[in-house]
Order: sequence, then structure tokens, then C-alpha cells
Amino acid sequence: MFESCLAKQEKMKELLLTCETEEARYEKLIEMGRELPKLTSMQKIPSNMVKGCQSQMYLCATANDNTINFEAEADALISAGLAALLIQVYSGESPEVVLKCPPTFIEELGINTSLTPSRANGLYSLHLQMKQEALRLLVESNNRLHSFD
Repeated sequence: MFESCLAKQEKMKELLLTCETEEARYEKLIEMGRELPKLTSMQKIPSNMVKGCQSQMYLCATANDNTINFEAEADALISAGLAALLIQVYSGESPEVVLKCPPTFIEELGINTSLTPSRANGLYSLHLQMKQEALRLLVESNNRLHSFD
């Protein structure tokens, strides 16, 4: 069930392990953040704001068949890069995988320990909101299935 999520985590680890220094890793994160598509003004609503994030960040989730896709935008490039990491791993996965497959690659790479406490809190808040969105979509999907009973 978690194979693709774990494979995507390995891919992110390989990508960031090619960076020889911590500065190079941050540059890669910033580059990934710059590559995130901008959200529309209709997506930048209070309910999509990631609470607990040092920068202003928005996260949007949409269901597509049995998968969930995420989009995010942040006004700080490091935060946007961290969002890009999680989006790379969790977009295209089922809500169940988002809920049950932790982002262990963050700890394995030592990213969480190199962040300021407020950035680490923001990363945790972003992942928590992704899980909340997955749960919301799962509940909505189950409600639609059972509304015909």
C-alpha cells in the first residue's frame, strides 16, 4: 500500500543527498519552492492557510478518483521548498497513504534538525494539514458511497 510513497521518499532522499553541503541542500529546496505553481486568489482563502507556519502558506487539496493532489504557495522560499518536498511525496497517493505513511525521509536527511524551531513547527503543521485534508476527502468519499443506501 505504501510502496509508491516510500519510493517517492527515496527519490527525494537521493535528490537531496547529491547536495554536498547544507547550503547546497537549502539552495535545492529554494529551487524546488520557486518551481511550485502559483495558487489563484480563489485558492488563497483563510481555510487553506497553514496555521503554525512562520511564513504565509496556503495548501489546497483536490480529490481525483481515489487519489489526492496537493498544491501550495508560501511567501518564504524555504517554506515553499519544504512544501514542494511533501507535495512530491504525497500528491497522487490515496488519502489512506497520506494518513498512514509518515515522511521519514525528513528525519533521515536531518532536515528537521537543521531548521529553526518555527520552521520545523511549520513543516509539522503543513504535514498535519495534509493529513487533515486526506481525512476530509476520505470522509466525503465514504459519505457519497453510503448516501445511496
